[in-house]
Amino acid sequence: MRLIFLGPPGAGKGTQAARIVAKHGIPQLSTGDMLRAAVAAGTPVGQKAKAVMDAGGLVSDEIVIGIVADRIEEADAKKGFILDGFPRTLAQAEALDEMLAGKGLKLDAVLELKVDQSKLVDRIVRRAEEARAAGQPVRKDDDPEVFKTRLEAYNRDTAVVAPYYDKRGQLTPIDGMQPIDDVSEAIARALSVAAQG
Repeated sequence: MRLIFLGPPGAGKGTQAARIVAKHGIPQLSTGDMLRAAVAAGTPVGQKAKAVMDAGGLVSDEIVIGIVADRIEEADAKKGFILDGFPRTLAQAEALDEMLAGKGLKLDAVLELKVDQSKLVDRIVRRAEEARAAGQPVRKDDDPEVFKTRLEAYNRDTAVVAPYYDKRGQLTPIDGMQPIDDVSEAIARALSVAAQG
C-alpha cells in the first residue's frame, strides 16, 4: 500500500499516518522527520536543510526527492509506505511519479485532509502547550509565526498538488475537522475502496 497524505501543516497528517503504520505495518516517510534526523546527525544534507528550516522555508526538491528515492528502497518500505508532507509542489509530484514509474511502482491512494485553516493556529499553539506540559521538546515549526510562514508557503506552493492528483482520479478528500477517531474511520473506508479498485 503506497499512500500520500496531503493537507496543510497542523491538519493531523502525522497523527493519522501513525495509526496506519500501527495497523498495516508500513513506514511513515515524513520528509520533515527524515530532514530533522539528517539535521540532528549533522549530515551534509542536514546542514544544508537546517538554515532553510529554521527560517520556516522549504528545502530544495533535489534534496527531498533523493531522500525519498533512497528511503523507499529500504526493506521496511517494500510492502508499502506513507508519504507525509510530500510532494509539496507540482514539480515534486511530477518527479515522484517519474521516480516511482522508474522503479515499476505506483500510488494506491492520495488522501487529502481538508481543514478550516483559520482554526489551525489554535491547534498548533495547543500542540506546543501539550508538548511543554509533557516535558517534550516543542518543534520549531510549532511557533505561531513560523507556522504562519509555513501555511502561506503551503497555500502558495502545495495547494496545487491536490488538483493534480484529482485530475488523475487518485484523490480522496477527508474531513480533517472531525474527531481523530472519525477521521481514522473515514481513511479506513477510503483505503478499502482503493484496495478494491
